[in-house]
Amino acid sequence: MQMTKEYFLNHSPIEFHFAQNNKDFVVEEVPLYEFSGEGEHLILKIRKRDLTTWEMISIISKKLGIKDREIGYAGMKDKNGMTMQYISVPRKLEAKLDNFDEKNINILSRNYHNNKIKLGHLKGNKFFVRLKKVNPTSASMINGAIEKIKEFGIPNFFGYQRFGNDGDNFEIGKKIVNGEIEMRDPSKKRLFINAYQSYLFNNWLSERIKLGRLIDGFSAKELPKVFETLNLKFEHPDILKAQIHPFKLLVGDVMLHYPHGKAFNIDREKFADEVERFMKRDISPSGLLIGNRTIKALNDASIYEKDLFDLGENLDGERRYAWIFPENLSGKYREEEFWYELNFYLPKGSYATNLLEEIAKRELI
Repeated sequence: MQMTKEYFLNHSPIEFHFAQNNKDFVVEEVPLYEFSGEGEHLILKIRKRDLTTWEMISIISKKLGIKDREIGYAGMKDKNGMTMQYISVPRKLEAKLDNFDEKNINILSRNYHNNKIKLGHLKGNKFFVRLKKVNPTSASMINGAIEKIKEFGIPNFFGYQRFGNDGDNFEIGKKIVNGEIEMRDPSKKRLFINAYQSYLFNNWLSERIKLGRLIDGFSAKELPKVFETLNLKFEHPDILKAQIHPFKLLVGDVMLHYPHGKAFNIDREKFADEVERFMKRDISPSGLLIGNRTIKALNDASIYEKDLFDLGENLDGERRYAWIFPENLSGKYREEEFWYELNFYLPKGSYATNLLEEIAKRELI
């Protein structure tokens, strides 16, 4: 099985050096809600270097003399880099942290809240990234890519982190889903199945990006013949060419209110309105994470999901944003050092490396 990844930007690949280390890659978690300032849970803002979230939790739990599961956290952060995230511990143990002194872990602030932090309780993440060995020509190209991303957003691919060190976890996941192998460890089973769901999502998203490029590459008169040649039978081909966004919406697409909200299918009667809402970032298209108990694409959009509908019958399916909109995206070129520095915010569940690869138009890892 091969996984594909398409880029919507049309420039040539940009050369630069990217290293995920604690000076050139900084992540700061943005909480889902404000902490109340009172309650039985101590909220710690932690800065860690070159540690996974699990490694950091293990160190703190040993310091406090508690089980790892008694520590709450909202998201997993990469090992390579400097990351700031929030965790919760029982407030009664606060005194044990007064003389906390651990290599690569700093407690930046303390607060209190009524509830334990749970996985997913974050709004998103702010990033600082320094690219190196950037010549003036590449810097100019990066500037152009940033302006396009500000205008249109980016495809929301799953990053390499989802697929394991060798990038092949999805192959094991497929065998589990198809009943070819059994795995008793529930956490490992979930890991491999998630990788397979992500693999299928990424391939679906690549196909939709290729459709967008195809539509942009031909005139409205030429498209029906092109579709016929490729055996693509759209009920409403007339509404595709008019869209200026690189991701072309189809009748029956499953849209999600952005950045969070309910899912619904686009119907023909309201199509023009939904295209406008997508351009305004009120809604965004979604792709299927295979499984049941989730809304499916209809009409024209079902062409690209029909092979996924019967997969994972025993799984709980889900919809994932296919397109996201980075916020506060800015770049600065430091010509003396040949560095290019980026700042941006991404919603939870999305990957900074995905944005960087869209700019570079090539794989970075």
